[in-house]
Amino acid sequence: MSMTKKEFIRSLNPEDAFEVLLVVLNQNPDLEDTVYQIAKQVLCNITSDDIMNDVYNVLDRLDVEELYRRSGKTRYGYVEPYEEAWVMFEDALAPYIDEMKKYRKLDMLIVAKNYCIGIISGIKKFEKDSFSEFTEWIVDAPGEKIETIFEEWKKGNVSEKDVAEVLKIMKR
Repeated sequence: MSMTKKEFIRSLNPEDAFEVLLVVLNQNPDLEDTVYQIAKQVLCNITSDDIMNDVYNVLDRLDVEELYRRSGKTRYGYVEPYEEAWVMFEDALAPYIDEMKKYRKLDMLIVAKNYCIGIISGIKKFEKDSFSEFTEWIVDAPGEKIETIFEEWKKGNVSEKDVAEVLKIMKR
């Protein structure tokens, strides 16, 4: 049984799909505006709830056993478990913060705000709902990271109304 053209296209991994898109755009420059509009539409459909759930799941999967493997006595000295826990926590959040910054730079302020709200809400949900042992190693990290994320987001051209909205979520 052979694949249909549609099935074949859907089977492409993201990198291959991107390469195909670039070739199509190079061969059909008149499609650039259409692709741009579709891309903006897709990106504007990102919700803060989706981001919150992703952030919560990523943080909730932080493994205390991995922390133990990465900390303690090493051949190069001693790695403090609390410090390594912060590194793991920050590394888990970095892709989301990078996305927030990207949308801010693209002047897609609503999407950047959704990312900010989603990240903050995900951290708060993790802090409140997670039963992971990992939380014991990062007691102060969530609150401090929320402040850092908020300050980073505010570097964009945000309105007072948006700031008030995010502050309200932070105080929940």
